[in-house]
Amino acid sequence: MPNTSRRLDRAHAGLVVVDIQERLLPAIYQPERVRENALRLVKGAAVLRVPVLVTEQYRKGLGPTVPELAAAIPGFAPMEKLSFSACGADGFTRRLKELKISEVLLCGIEAHVCVAQTGLDLLDEGFRVFAAADAISSRTPENYGAGVDRMRAAGAVIVSTEMALFELLGRAGTAEFKQLLPLVK
Repeated sequence: MPNTSRRLDRAHAGLVVVDIQERLLPAIYQPERVRENALRLVKGAAVLRVPVLVTEQYRKGLGPTVPELAAAIPGFAPMEKLSFSACGADGFTRRLKELKISEVLLCGIEAHVCVAQTGLDLLDEGFRVFAAADAISSRTPENYGAGVDRMRAAGAVIVSTEMALFELLGRAGTAEFKQLLPLVK
């Protein structure tokens, strides 16, 4: 049964890490913010057993996913793509459906191209989209803002890394809460 709450629900959620790659990240506005928050999301997803899918845009030219992110993802298996939208990667949408994901939490680069096009396509396909604004960026702040604004206008919910993790967690006082606490301090 689909979730009708306005909040993220881990039973329906999946994290999608879009193109956080070695040769692209250094050119991005506030790259450390993106790297650190994406890593928090990945580590939080592991604690909460939320599936993680990773895409890489033209790996030959932009390099692999940054090593610390790749190392933090159990069973790391990126989907290479040439289309800007992750939905154009072979098997991407099918994998979301196999995992029974109806809510996609997006992070990655670039906000105005690959992240926005992925978010827009997912919305068109009936997924609920949550974009972690502090784990997304572009080469310029203007393009970052335009990408986030475009996704918001289309119906994506804009969240922060901490908002997303606490919504997925749902309550304090659990073993998972204790594991997540260092990620948000």
